[in-house]
Amino acid sequence: MAKWTAKHEAPEPLEGPVVATVTGGTILWFALFLVQLPFYGWFADRDQLWWVWTCAAGGFLGLIGIWYVRGREAALKRHAAVAAQAERDGQAGQAGQAGSADPGPGSAGSGPQA
Repeated sequence: MAKWTAKHEAPEPLEGPVVATVTGGTILWFALFLVQLPFYGWFADRDQLWWVWTCAAGGFLGLIGIWYVRGREAALKRHAAVAAQAERDGQAGQAGQAGSADPGPGSAGSGPQA
């Protein structure tokens, strides 16, 4: 069997309101858990308790997800700020090199003015 190789580049990941999406999903899982709690006996009689505990697990895993995506968002912002600062420093360095006609210290005519 031949090894499978991709025929095209993978698309860039979609970016959006990730923190809000995960937070909303976590709230939804907890809401479903709370809605099902009054019917705990009904679920137990039908051997369907996994419905209740799946919602609880989704809510608690969502809390981990919120922590993760907030950290990811902060890291992306830090990376963008560092990249922007490096770009500004690079442009300033290029402009200083290209526009500088000052020969530097020790050249003729650079002594103190009287």
